[in-house]
Amino acid sequence: MKPLGAITRGTTNPNRLRRVDNFLAYRCSSLLKEAAQPLVIDLGYGATPVTAVELRGRLAAAVRPDVTVVGLEIDSVRVTDAQPHADPPFLQFRRGGFELAGLAPHVVRAFNVLRQYPEDEVAAAWRTMTATGALLIEGTCDELGRIATWAVVEAGVPSTLTLSARLPDLEHPAIFAERLPKALIHHNVPGHPVYELLRSLGRAWETEATPFGPRQRWLATVRRMRTEGWPVLDGPARWRRGELTVPWPGVA
Repeated sequence: MKPLGAITRGTTNPNRLRRVDNFLAYRCSSLLKEAAQPLVIDLGYGATPVTAVELRGRLAAAVRPDVTVVGLEIDSVRVTDAQPHADPPFLQFRRGGFELAGLAPHVVRAFNVLRQYPEDEVAAAWRTMTATGALLIEGTCDELGRIATWAVVEAGVPSTLTLSARLPDLEHPAIFAERLPKALIHHNVPGHPVYELLRSLGRAWETEATPFGPRQRWLATVRRMRTEGWPVLDGPARWRRGELTVPWPGVA
């Protein structure tokens, strides 16, 4: 099966995807625990396989020890270079793209991949990656993983948007604008829902300045967002991790 997609820059770092990995373990726990043979794909793991290795380790510890993670890359050299890190059957590396190498995973994580594509190709990629019923977590983050955003996509349709930050490093929520998923990043302009979301978040952050540290400030900010009518999901256990999840804001 010919891989669908293009070779990306492949930039990666250890722990870069820790924030989304923890969310994946939380969001997909029941799905993976109930599966007969749980399979997760790390699509476009990059120049080194470290993020796939870390994902396997985190899911094995937090969800179930027999979960299989398959790292897919279009670049055959990257696939070859990753083989010394494989641990079959639980950690494998194969050549593949949006078609998922013909596999039928329960979950797909595609991070910092679609950011490098034109926006008008995103919807088709979402549909392809979820065509066999997989739940897709697709997003982007900065080089060290301190700021990240992602969408949860099912049957090609996004259901939620999550903003996540390492709170001690968060100076202002405006920084999320730089790391929005490709489907939203060009719509952060007046009149669009994501613009209103970030504007309200910034205003709440400024209002809730506190001497008790960034975690307490973030918790107060998220509570204010909910009080003001934003449909904030989950609860304090997730908020304390620096997360804010809302229904997908769509585009105007």
